[in-house]
Amino acid sequence: MNKRQYPCDICDKPFKNITKLTEHRKSHTGEKPYPCDVCDKSFTQNIHLTVHRKTHTGERPYPCDVCDKSFTQNIHLTVHRRTHTGERPYTCDVCDKLFANSSSLTTHRRTHTGEKPYPCDVCDKSFADSSTLTTHRRTHTGERPYPCDVCDKSFANSSTLTSHRRTHTGEKPFLCDVCDKSFVYCSSLTVHRRTHMGKDI
Repeated sequence: MNKRQYPCDICDKPFKNITKLTEHRKSHTGEKPYPCDVCDKSFTQNIHLTVHRKTHTGERPYPCDVCDKSFTQNIHLTVHRRTHTGERPYTCDVCDKLFANSSSLTTHRRTHTGEKPYPCDVCDKSFADSSTLTTHRRTHTGERPYPCDVCDKSFANSSTLTSHRRTHTGEKPFLCDVCDKSFVYCSSLTVHRRTHMGKDI
């Protein structure tokens, strides 16, 4: 009786009961009826709010037995362990790529189908996953929730903040395989490689 027989009419994700489906639909409508009483974030499901609250308390009751990381949910620990074991139990039935978790596979499949079930409610863009939509929405709101702890700059997403921090640390992780120059940004390396094109090396 665990058969998931209630598919979402927007993204086709199946659910085992109508209550779960109703909660999921809020991820498409943007409805977030569960606000955090500490910060200004809101959530589509109460369970997500419960997990989020741990970011304020610092509670991470699921430690990894290989490294020193801990997690707020057991499922996150399970997925994390695969970074140590290399396990990728989810296979794309189109191109045979392997993934550590089902959500990554679901998002990946959309590269084959072209499906973009997460529309922006301000402009006409749509996205393959909800996290990309969340980041995109900040281009409309101007929200920059990722502040640098060295200077006063803030950023719309964590990856941009990570790149920016290197301007303070001096870290240059992108190495040219032709001349051994290194760069702060991947895009800078891409531009640099063009200087080698057509040269005898």
